[in-house]
Amino acid sequence: MSGKRNDERAPAVGHVLVVDDHTQSRESMADILRQAGHRVRCCASASEGLAVLASDATLDVILTDLQMPGMSGLEFIREIEKRRIEAQVAMVTAYASVTTAVEAMRHGAFDYIEKPFNVEQLETLVARALRQAATGSKRASMPATHCSRLPLMIGDSSPMQQLRRFLDKVAPTNETVLITGESGTGKELVARYLHSASLRASGAFVGLNCPALSPHLMESELFGHERGAFTSADAHRIGRFELADHGTLLLDEITEMELTLQAKLLRVLQERTYERVGSSTTREVDVRVIASTNRNLREEVAAGRFREDLYFRLAVVPVEVPPLRQRGEDVPRLAQYFLAAAAERLQRPTCELSAPAIELLSAHRWPGNVRELENLMTRVTVLATAEQITADDLAPWLRGETKEPAAANIPRDDIAGERLDHMERRLIEATLEKFQGHRGKTAEALGIGVRTLTNKMRAYGYAPHDRSFARAT
Repeated sequence: MSGKRNDERAPAVGHVLVVDDHTQSRESMADILRQAGHRVRCCASASEGLAVLASDATLDVILTDLQMPGMSGLEFIREIEKRRIEAQVAMVTAYASVTTAVEAMRHGAFDYIEKPFNVEQLETLVARALRQAATGSKRASMPATHCSRLPLMIGDSSPMQQLRRFLDKVAPTNETVLITGESGTGKELVARYLHSASLRASGAFVGLNCPALSPHLMESELFGHERGAFTSADAHRIGRFELADHGTLLLDEITEMELTLQAKLLRVLQERTYERVGSSTTREVDVRVIASTNRNLREEVAAGRFREDLYFRLAVVPVEVPPLRQRGEDVPRLAQYFLAAAAERLQRPTCELSAPAIELLSAHRWPGNVRELENLMTRVTVLATAEQITADDLAPWLRGETKEPAAANIPRDDIAGERLDHMERRLIEATLEKFQGHRGKTAEALGIGVRTLTNKMRAYGYAPHDRSFARAT
């Protein structure tokens, strides 16, 4: 925001090299920068730019186009890195993709800007580059491990390939994204991928679970509050928007937000400003908002439960996450991944799936989607007594049978026809025994929250001083 930029000092002028094969674009950028007081040199190709760099060591900033005949912008950046040229490099392109953005930044590019851009954006980009140079670190390259930090999106099915291609186009932009999909499909994972693959990756990724908060608390969580704003406000609080400044804010299950708060959110999206609860001071914020929902927002709008103007503001780029039943070929790989993850978390040997077990998993409809599969793989890892998971181990959990799993480490007796809630209690007790009453590890192994586990234990009649409560963390 302009207010924040005014607080940051930058050199009055810098020496900028503009490399672009399009005459009009090149001259336009040069004119803008000269009017801002910078010295500017121009080149029509990367090879010409390298020649200039070889003879002129005074350059502070290099702006290069991506698509150029001969040597591309990426190749140009790699050459700059090889020659250890100490100048900040920014890529200017109309062909945005996460692949080019990440690759350019891995090789030392300072930033990445997409055409068309306005005068302020270009001036700000160069000013930031000059401030970076003024700190004494001429090159501000991204660590080579950046790509490995992208959230793992497992699957080679056609729906997953299409999803990844779409996300790679969307990620480098700053546009608001609306993620839709059934519960358990991995909407938060998609949001984290968008953040990690964006130019905001160095900023914070902040989430807010809308159903978990009352309307009053949600407003405070979003915007923060001043001391004395309400009865329990004994200190000022920073809100999620402020925490996510220059980063990404995920509003999970956005349909749970009441209409009054929807109006306030709309204002932030439109004006990029907000006020803390109990304050009249307007604050600026630079946040990319990603919203998610498992409901049909058009139906919510038609029913009057969601503002139409907010819907259109959020759905600039809609992303639909496919349910697991539409990507059945990904199930075996996902299952083995979750088995390995559970084994590492529980410090146990990794189990393998038998061929019949894989067939059974692939045939299941997965109403709970990826989350259901992950929880099942954790459960069978907890209960496994052999290195291989068989179809018999899985069948009771997938078909809704009440027969005890063959691999369960629960006392063996005739339980045919036993109620499911009794089965649940025995599974919880067996898992508690395995982890010596450690509720945190037990809840994680069962795929539930500690609070849910504690409530179930209270319902079973456990007292707070019981051994199962004694090691709560």
